[in-house]
Amino acid sequence: MNITVYLGSNEGNDPCLREAVEEFGTWIGKSGNALIYGGSKSGLMGAIADSVLKAGGKVTGVEPEFFIENEFQHDGLTKLIVTKDMTERKNKMIELGEAFIAFPGGTGTLEEISEVMSKVSLKQLDAACIIYNLNGYYDDLKALLSHMIEKGLSSKERQEGI
Repeated sequence: MNITVYLGSNEGNDPCLREAVEEFGTWIGKSGNALIYGGSKSGLMGAIADSVLKAGGKVTGVEPEFFIENEFQHDGLTKLIVTKDMTERKNKMIELGEAFIAFPGGTGTLEEISEVMSKVSLKQLDAACIIYNLNGYYDDLKALLSHMIEKGLSSKERQEGI
């Protein structure tokens, strides 16, 4: 299975993040699944790619041209797909993925998993959409999703699969 993972290109200041990312990456590599991710060599992104590769797994990075120009790409990947921009990158990562998980990350991670959440809720994507709430990182997002239901702007049925 191709597992698309969204996560930060920064390391963050909680050592549990890197540990969780490396543990998940090792599982992907050893289980015969494959990683689809943003292609960076830095931060949590680099950590997950390295752990999958070290465990014998396959890693596909999807990176826009302007990141390549700034040499952010991981050079040891199984495959690197270069896109013209972030929109094309998001579309390619969704196209390749069969399951989607968001680890803690920044605004880019939030934007990427939000698009997947929307596609799942609109039944335009039939895939698992997992928000990894490590140490309560996504508690506020969970509360917001509940608030949407309370206010009648979403429903439990709409949010099924998230």
